[in-house]
This record gives sequence, structure tokens and C-alpha cells, in this order.
Amino acid sequence: MIWTISQVALGGAIGSVLRYLTVSAVSAPLGTFLVNVAGSFVMGILFVVLSSRPALSPLLMTGILGGFTTFSAFSLDALKLWQSGQTPAALAYIAGSVLLSLVAIALGAALARGAFA
Repeated sequence: MIWTISQVALGGAIGSVLRYLTVSAVSAPLGTFLVNVAGSFVMGILFVVLSSRPALSPLLMTGILGGFTTFSAFSLDALKLWQSGQTPAALAYIAGSVLLSLVAIALGAALARGAFA
């Protein structure tokens, strides 16, 4: 159990730093949007690839991708847009983030199934 927790902690630190650097480089909310879509795409790939190697899931999926993508930052960005009177932008951001993240995870899984079948 301590090994698994260590993997999650290390991965979370790596993912959080990667998210910070990405959002800093692009700025919110676009940076958060890109992080969530890209993270969902990679999660789809890892979901398929790691099904036969579950020992890496805590580090890569829960840790790195869990730290990299974040629903709380997404929610905060949406709230800031809404509270600043940018209601159409907030709604587009919410819908786009959810829909494109779902498409990205499905696409990642489909590509991984084809590449690793």
C-alpha cells in the first residue's frame, strides 16, 4: 500500500507542476481547457494500454493525470467568467470542456485499441 501511495504522491507532484506550467504559459481559462482535453486524451490511451499493466496506473493515471487535469480549476474558471458577466463565454467554456474532454478520452482509447490491439 505504501508503494501505491508513493506513486500517487510522486505522480501528483509531477502532474501539478505540468499543469501550473501549462496554464502559466497559455493563461486561464484556455490553459485549463487545454490541460483537461489533453489529459482526457492521454487518459483514454492509458486506460487501454495499462489494462494489461495495472501496476503503473497509480503513478500515471491517478498521480500524473490526476494532478495535471483538475475539475476544481475548471469550475473556478467557469465561475470567474460567469461572475464577470461573461455568461456566453462561461457556457461555451463549460460545454466545450465537457464535450471535448469526452471526445478526447474516447478518441485516445480508440487509437490505443487500434495501435495496441
